[in-house]
Parts: sequence; structure tokens; C-alpha cells
Amino acid sequence: MPAPKDLDPSSSPRALLGAELRVARERAGLSQAELGEPLFVSGSYIGQMEAGTRRITLELAQPIDELLGTNGFFVRNCAAAAKSKYPDHFAEAAEAEAEATAIREYAPLLIPGLLQTEAYAREVFHAYQPTAPQQVIDELTEARLARASLLSDPTTPLLWCVLDEAVLRREVGSKAVMAESLRHIAALIRARRIIVQVVPFSAGAHAALAGTLKLMAFEDAPPLAYVTGLGTGRLLDDPAEVAHHTLTYDLLTASALSPTNSLALIESVAEDYEHDQHN
Repeated sequence: MPAPKDLDPSSSPRALLGAELRVARERAGLSQAELGEPLFVSGSYIGQMEAGTRRITLELAQPIDELLGTNGFFVRNCAAAAKSKYPDHFAEAAEAEAEATAIREYAPLLIPGLLQTEAYAREVFHAYQPTAPQQVIDELTEARLARASLLSDPTTPLLWCVLDEAVLRREVGSKAVMAESLRHIAALIRARRIIVQVVPFSAGAHAALAGTLKLMAFEDAPPLAYVTGLGTGRLLDDPAEVAHHTLTYDLLTASALSPTNSLALIESVAEDYEHDQHN
């Protein structure tokens, strides 16, 4: 079998690298678990790299080349594939998100990135980086809006968001920005493109008070969970952890308003913002 060729970094490098990893592993006669053991990762982690839902990091590329005898192929090509327009703590999650068949997300404070309008995203980034040059804000906003192209397909991925009522009530930017943002979400709901539930303040304590949560399912790879903190994020593939976070999400949906009542609340709050603009 000929040696793998260096990849064109402009053509889905994660997917191409993953395919080459699978070929090289099978040629070496190793299972996913057998390759993962000396790398100190699980077999499912290897499967996610092969499926392109997780990137092959530079830290793993060198030992992979040594174990599989690929003559530096993965080191050379992972350098190009590692480039990302997203912050380091979110890059891998954003790449996985683009491959997901279903995304379920809980947002406690801000509208999820996939549902943000341009005006809302700009206000968020200005708040995060108040002294950043306008070019930086423009680039961050453009990258965030590009993620929303996932919703251009009428059916895939399934996007199910649970929003805390604080997301609706926290005025980001201005009343006009909030009205536009909530109307945007309502339009996507009415177009039957997304499912949204709101956890009302009246629900009291609930299962996800500690922070945000994103669950991602894939056609040919195990599910992932992504949890975030201030400037940090963790992409989790351990089956027990993913199962725990899946239960958390299920409990959230039980505490939330129905989709119909959630839409009514979203549109009511949007109307309040619109009314207040003119007073």
C-alpha cells in the first residue's frame, strides 16, 4: 500500500486525516482500543478522530506516527489542520458541532451562539473584550455568524435549546437588539427549524444551575458533551460523563415550559422590548 500523501489543508483536513488514520491503524492490525492504550486515550476517542468529529492534536500526532510507522505524515498535516478561527478552548467543540446530527444545548445567561443575531453577537464580544480593535470584533462576529450556517439545512442538525428565563430578560445591547434577537428565535421556531424550551424563574432550583451544557450526537461516532466556564471549555467523551450530562438535560426539559408556552413567552418578552423602545 502506498504511503499516505500530504493533505490539502483547504479540503476538510479533519475528515481526510481521520480517514488516513483509520487506514493506517487497520494496516497496522490494531483495534481502536489497542491504538488508544499507548496514547492514553479511549478507543472511542480514536473513533472520533477517525470520524473527523475530533481533531488529531499535535501532541498525539508524533506518537501516532511512531506507532503506525507513517513517517511524520500526521505531524506534518496536523499543523495545518490545527488552525482555527475560534478560541482555543472552543475550537474542537465548534468543529464537532459542524459534524453533529443532533445538538442539544442549555444556555443560562446568553442566547446560544447558533441563534445570535449580528447585533447581539457584537455586543457580547464588545463586553468580553472592551479594548479590542474593531477588526477583532468583526472577525469574531463573522466566525460566530458562520456557525449559524448549520441551520441553512431545513432538517439537519436537530437543534434543541433550553434557555433560562434570564436569557430573555438580560438586556444585551439595547431593547432594539433584544427585540430583534427574540423575534429571530421565534421565527426559527415557527419555521419548525429548532425546538426551544424556557426554564422560568418560577421553576426554582434545577439540574444545571452550575453552567452551560451542549450535547452532540453523530451518525458514525459516539456522542460528546461540552461544558464551559469563564474562558474555558471541556469536550467530554467518557460514556459515564456523557450519560450524566444527558440525564441533566432531560431533567432540564422536565423543569421547562412546553415548546408552545416557551414560544408564547419569548414573543411576549420581545413585544415588551418593542413597546419599551417607543416609550
